[in-house]
Amino acid sequence: MIQIFGTKKCRSTQKALRFFKDRGIETQFRDMGIKPPSPGELDDMAAALGGCDTLLDLESPAAKEKGLAYMDYNSREELLLNAGLYKTPLVRAGKGKAAAGLDENAWKTFN
Repeated sequence: MIQIFGTKKCRSTQKALRFFKDRGIETQFRDMGIKPPSPGELDDMAAALGGCDTLLDLESPAAKEKGLAYMDYNSREELLLNAGLYKTPLVRAGKGKAAAGLDENAWKTFN
């Protein structure tokens, strides 16, 4: 099963949900505003994508408000503290397979 982490208002998340629905692939949606990824889920996705920095959206309103572009920080700690910093959607297809953001090419490999 494919897990999709995002928010209901995120257009990229909606595109991911539609992408898998159109292909008849079962998904589990998790609203990160209600329940963000656990530390274990974060570590698994980060390992699949090359580190926590790949999950961080420096263009997000939360990142701009915090001023991340102008400070030193630990990406993992910041992501665990603020779900608004993630690139969405986060798509996870089992252990070791993940994609961050709107990445249909990666999603096609999850079938």
